Amino acid sequence: MKEKRSMFSGKLGFVLAAAGSAVGLGNIWRFPYLAAKYGGGIFLLVYLILVVSLGFSLMIAEVAIGRKTKLSAIGAFRKLSEKWKFLGYLASVVPMVIFPYYCVIGGWVVKYLGVYISGGGLEAAGDSYFSDFIAKPGEPILWLALYVGLTAVIVFFGVQKGIEKASRVMMPALVVLTIGVAAYSVTRPGALEGVAYYLIPDFSRFSVNTVLGAMGQMFYSMSLAMGIMVTYGSYMKREDDLEKSVSQIEIFDTGIAFLAGLMVIPAVFAFSGGDETALNKGAGLMFQTLPKVFADAGTLGLVFGGVFFLLVLFAALTSSVSLMETVVSIFQDTFHWSRKFTCTLVMIGCFLLALPSSLGYGLLDWVAPLGLSILDFFDFITNSVMMPIVAFCTCIFVGWVIGPKAVSDEVKLSSKFPREKLFVVVIRYVAPICILLILISSVLDTLGIAAI
Repeated sequence: MKEKRSMFSGKLGFVLAAAGSAVGLGNIWRFPYLAAKYGGGIFLLVYLILVVSLGFSLMIAEVAIGRKTKLSAIGAFRKLSEKWKFLGYLASVVPMVIFPYYCVIGGWVVKYLGVYISGGGLEAAGDSYFSDFIAKPGEPILWLALYVGLTAVIVFFGVQKGIEKASRVMMPALVVLTIGVAAYSVTRPGALEGVAYYLIPDFSRFSVNTVLGAMGQMFYSMSLAMGIMVTYGSYMKREDDLEKSVSQIEIFDTGIAFLAGLMVIPAVFAFSGGDETALNKGAGLMFQTLPKVFADAGTLGLVFGGVFFLLVLFAALTSSVSLMETVVSIFQDTFHWSRKFTCTLVMIGCFLLALPSSLGYGLLDWVAPLGLSILDFFDFITNSVMMPIVAFCTCIFVGWVIGPKAVSDEVKLSSKFPREKLFVVVIRYVAPICILLILISSVLDTLGIAAI
């Protein structure tokens, strides 16, 4: 028997859950090191411009498609155009690939939180601590299993009792913790140089790569092009203001990313003596460099280290919950299985599919597609190839197949849509060109080929 479709209790529930999806590891560690890599303040300025134009238009389109059809990605695109149902399948594959390796990183976060709670913060600051940990065959898998279980418990209870209730607790806590850690970071000796680098645009640092880096981060951070916003939109009530909700999600997501920059960049500047290259370490920034910063600050620093990883856990969980819910919703809409059965199946499948990524730094380190670790390879395939393709196809679908009016009419059911003209221009002309540039640049960069 087909279950009645779940709904968010209201606009606040939708905004907090969708913002929770957008706010994740991409905000906490990816945004700060990209900001440092691509010019600090100028990157921040470009990112903000892109969020209110491209990001807004794509999120409006995805949420409106979900609310209009009351279906997850596969069913939604099929309902709107039988010829374009392939786009629903393509969008649905993205969270299925991301969720397992994302949970591997989530397991690392739980491990580090446990280390700080148990008083091992100084040990975690050791040069080889992180690399030794991820190379172990057994321990990372145990933390992975715990993290997958935490995610599954929230999704198991459904949209209102699980996802919405958890988001109502974790999102406000995340904001408070982020502000607290950022305030601590900017008051460290030598941190003001990092604050200036991060907040004051230096136009001499502007380049095409600054724009491409900011666009890539925007897709990654805002949970676009992976069926999540379509799924969450399908749980949204028709009377809830769609445009205002999307704007509020953007404010949440961008605000946390901005604060994350204030947490990380000034602290690392202070610790490294102003060395910008200390920020460009990817995952190592969070698991290698920051523990050194906390250890260097003494007892208070170690306390803030524990608070920081609690914050990161909340951010990671809100995103992994949205990834799992999207996969669960796809299977429920397709096969009409019960939520409990589907959650159990997805949980087991995720754990098994995550094992290669977890073992890719130890037992399977000899497997290196395109010269990347298994986890990095999946990250490249999803974020640099699949998501831009899905986003590009979504723009073509909305802009030229069903027409922008189909989305505008859905938005106008609950709001006046004052930014309609911006939406039409961006979705038809600006976004497709920009997205193609991201795709081409990302692939060439990974293959070691210089882009023109």
